[in-house]
Amino acid sequence: MEKIVKILNETGLHARPASLLVKAATPFSSEITIEFKDNVFIAKSIMSILSAGLQKGDEIKIVAKGSDEKEAVEALADLINSKFGE
Repeated sequence: MEKIVKILNETGLHARPASLLVKAATPFSSEITIEFKDNVFIAKSIMSILSAGLQKGDEIKIVAKGSDEKEAVEALADLINSKFGE
């Protein structure tokens, strides 16, 4: 399962939203990655997500593979679309 979303919050994925993303991804059993500019980042790793350097307006693809992939993709897309509460 995959879904393309746009980073909407003004500051991009700095430490706080990156930690929220990892915290949201961790409970799912599916393998979850973020694809951006031909690179793949592990959604359950704070270092991996921060290394993506995602900024406002960047389009990313959330990809999940596993038993709860649909729920995982929707949860992360909802979080990103909520601008991480900022």
